[in-house]
Amino acid sequence: MSNVYNLGTDLVRCIYEKRIDAPPILDTDSHFPNATKFVAAWQGIRDEALAVQLNRAPRFHDIMPEQTEISANDGLDWRMFVLKAYDMTIPENLERMPTLGRLLSECPEVKSAAVSFLAPHKHIPPHRGPFRGIMRFHLGLVIPKQADGRPATIMMINHEERRIADGECMLWDDTFEHEVMNNADQARVALLLDVWRPKMPLDMEVLSRLIVRGVQVGMHYRGVSFAG
Repeated sequence: MSNVYNLGTDLVRCIYEKRIDAPPILDTDSHFPNATKFVAAWQGIRDEALAVQLNRAPRFHDIMPEQTEISANDGLDWRMFVLKAYDMTIPENLERMPTLGRLLSECPEVKSAAVSFLAPHKHIPPHRGPFRGIMRFHLGLVIPKQADGRPATIMMINHEERRIADGECMLWDDTFEHEVMNNADQARVALLLDVWRPKMPLDMEVLSRLIVRGVQVGMHYRGVSFAG
């Protein structure tokens, strides 16, 4: 199954790369203006996230078995508390995070939303996202620090080191190769949003909508559970 998934995502990425020329790191002002709403509310979102008991949320590969190689690679937890998945909302999870839920209702361009929990010393190996119709938004909620005060969680995006601290954000194209290392004795907690890419060529807009619909059907067919 994983080989079929990888072949399919490789083909889709190739199609998008020929039609959409995008850098790895994207400007939030032009691509996701509503990012400011999430940044302004980051402390409220953090407090709600910490009340959820994230260490009991599903592991990423429990939600998406295709991601077992990158999620279960070292036996350490990468857990996701999912509130919205490709436009499918999870009401019971939204109720537990009302501040974030309100912001999501105001921002329809956000197609998926989850709080990501990385266990201490968790390493997510290099991988690439499936398609360029969405952009990935990271917002730091609980980012451990190194002895020198810098964030201890390192993201390598297109072979360049990136770090964000509590309350800081980054918008990027996850079809570029990336990996994550939590080099701390504490868990890292971050908000992850999948944001619809604006002003795509018409054919890519149509293809993106078909992909989203296909993912929705697939999740429904498999009976994916996002219970936290």
